[in-house]
Amino acid sequence: MSWKNIYNERLVSAKEAALKIPSNSRVVLGHAAGTPVDIIDAMVSNKESFSNVEIVHMLCLGEGKYMAEDMDGHFRHNAIFVGGNSRNAVKEDRADFTPCFFHEVPKLFKDGLMKVDVALIQLSRPDEHGYCSFGVSSDYTKPAAEIADIVIAEVNDKMPRVMGENFIHVSKLDHIVETSNDLYEIPLPKIGDTEKAIGENCATLIADGDTLQLGIGAIPDAVLLFLKDKKDLGIHTEMFSDGVLELVESGVINNSKKSIHKGKMISTFLMGSNKLYDFVHNNPSVELYPVDYVNDPCVIMKNDNMISINSCIQVDLMGQVVSESIGTTQFSGVGGQVDYVRGASMSKGGKSIIAIPSTASKGKVSRITPFITEGSAVTTSRNDVDYVVTEYGIASLKGKTLRDRAQSLINIAHPDFKAELKAEFEKRFPKANIIVNN
Repeated sequence: MSWKNIYNERLVSAKEAALKIPSNSRVVLGHAAGTPVDIIDAMVSNKESFSNVEIVHMLCLGEGKYMAEDMDGHFRHNAIFVGGNSRNAVKEDRADFTPCFFHEVPKLFKDGLMKVDVALIQLSRPDEHGYCSFGVSSDYTKPAAEIADIVIAEVNDKMPRVMGENFIHVSKLDHIVETSNDLYEIPLPKIGDTEKAIGENCATLIADGDTLQLGIGAIPDAVLLFLKDKKDLGIHTEMFSDGVLELVESGVINNSKKSIHKGKMISTFLMGSNKLYDFVHNNPSVELYPVDYVNDPCVIMKNDNMISINSCIQVDLMGQVVSESIGTTQFSGVGGQVDYVRGASMSKGGKSIIAIPSTASKGKVSRITPFITEGSAVTTSRNDVDYVVTEYGIASLKGKTLRDRAQSLINIAHPDFKAELKAEFEKRFPKANIIVNN
């Protein structure tokens, strides 16, 4: 039977597809901008047909209607990363949180620790050979689809066809819903003077020919502003957004010096504007692979001169980094931070950078603190941390004593909090003479 016949035989409506999901099952949703739309709406609209369905995902764009209070007994979300639409549900015990390094999420599925009953995914239209692209989300979405008992796909004519290990044949899809939905977009970040200062400091640690891992937001985009005079930069990252496009177009990012995947921008998912989605469509210089490859520290380290740039919520004077919780409140998740901190540390010539504004809450709280907030989870250990950067400078922590770490961190803290930090330093190190910059 031809793939076109298979495709047509498996076409159903969104409601019909939703009702194929059994009660008492685990459903893994496509990630980020790859989150399905119409089938989720149909699922929520027909909630009375479902009992005890667990919905698993990391970041999920959209409203997340299945997390509403009136969904109790029908759906319960299990978050591997907490986003804005799931934060309250987790906090109020209407949803669960499972800690996991990003690169190990597919292993949870493959080892049966989280058996995948249903994979609910979004794909591009099939090509002439019957292969659909996972588009902007390969990550754990592709591995989940490969082992799920039931695969339900929205085939969206607006999903870009993105290269790499990022395809599935229509014969592997059990139920298909055709859609024509714009992909979720995220607004461009606002870059202020603080972010620019941080970006400029980070840029001093980046040399021609380095390979970069950049996240999303004002700080990564601010770093990119100060790389316009660099040459031959490469990209190996869990995700990239619109910020890289100008440097690609100008030739600063050309991937020519990369140790692996030379000439290619490697990522595991993408999230940004339609300009980004248009750029990656059928673009042979962009390849997506599942996250258990892209974020594996042993793969990351194969890139010489690997530079990772991540952010956090707070850093204590020992260099412990808290990136995912505020006290016992789960704010986000570990994501790929530790994957890249460790991969960059193992890379020949590599560096890992934690880049943060010196304060939070409109200047009322120092992000560099004597102690982490009680109940907070340490995301990146003091043994892993390399550089910490604020708008006030750079603290190099690798190979430094606790005393030297504390002094370096105090010197890049906001001036309003240096007296408090200095007082704690003097308690811990009474024989040391601290030199505090203004």
